[in-house]
Amino acid sequence: MKTHTPFRSVCLAAAIAMGSVAMVGCTTTPADSQAAPGANRTSMESQVDATLSRLYNTVPGSREMVQRAPGVLVFPSVVGGSFVVGAEYGRGALRVGGRSVDYYSTTAGSIGFQAGGQSKAIIYIFNSTEALNKFRNSNGWSAGADATVTMGTVGANGSVDTQTIRQPVVSFVLTNVGLEVGVSVQGAKVTKISL
Repeated sequence: MKTHTPFRSVCLAAAIAMGSVAMVGCTTTPADSQAAPGANRTSMESQVDATLSRLYNTVPGSREMVQRAPGVLVFPSVVGGSFVVGAEYGRGALRVGGRSVDYYSTTAGSIGFQAGGQSKAIIYIFNSTEALNKFRNSNGWSAGADATVTMGTVGANGSVDTQTIRQPVVSFVLTNVGLEVGVSVQGAKVTKISL
């Protein structure tokens, strides 16, 4: 007796397999440094250091910007996937005066007709003490709702744009290929966690 597999089941299995392969192949950090549910502070610190180094190498002038800033929030690996409805999640550290003072998670959702997944690093630079204090005193902070977050841009000279430096909160998004231009982080929810 011969059985036939419905075409729809085969297509669904193929889509799941392709999405899984896409998720494995699209990371911004080496596979052995991905944040896992039990990742300790030491692992997080090394991932944050590596992400900041990538930012400094990718965006000239960003090192000086981070050094002048009252605080910087670094999410080394924000992993997202979508098939009509998408979601992103990542964990990171807030550094003040060059040392980590708190740990946070970020989540975001989206609706779109794209399949697959990706990983990116997101860095928020707080250029004013007022913006940093508002963030630290919030009970769950949303980019766009609780603060306007400006996308960091690079000027014609190849360094951080002067308008970027003047904004209270600036974000940079890094992927495997470098600085992601034109990507909005508005709507991302950031919540303090214990690590």
